[in-house]
Amino acid sequence: MPHSLKIAALAGLALFFLTFAQSCYYDKEEELYPPTGCDTTSVTYSSTVQAILDNRCYGCHGNAVANVAGAGLSFEGHPNLKQYLDSNQDRFLGAIEHSPGYSPMPKGGSILPDCDLQNIRLWVEQGYPNN
Repeated sequence: MPHSLKIAALAGLALFFLTFAQSCYYDKEEELYPPTGCDTTSVTYSSTVQAILDNRCYGCHGNAVANVAGAGLSFEGHPNLKQYLDSNQDRFLGAIEHSPGYSPMPKGGSILPDCDLQNIRLWVEQGYPNN
């Protein structure tokens, strides 16, 4: 076989492998879409929501400071939060999710982590039970 024909054959073979070898690549779902690490399977007020509120909201909306720093709105304790949510559910979610048209909360602070927002939203959508 002439030398130029061998080079052409090798080039064709290389092109074949480069083209089809890449098309045989299989993506793994867990590598493309890593788990978020956000467990929403057992969201409760006592073990999930209250801890988030304690860390991020009670500084202004706790019983002791609500009249001074939280516009008179105390979310401390399920009865207080439930009373507010009964008539202001959209306002509450809009504020913590920093939705347009709502005053973003926490005031002057960063938005809550996505997992916290997911857990609170799920709990609210479930009727905000005292569990």
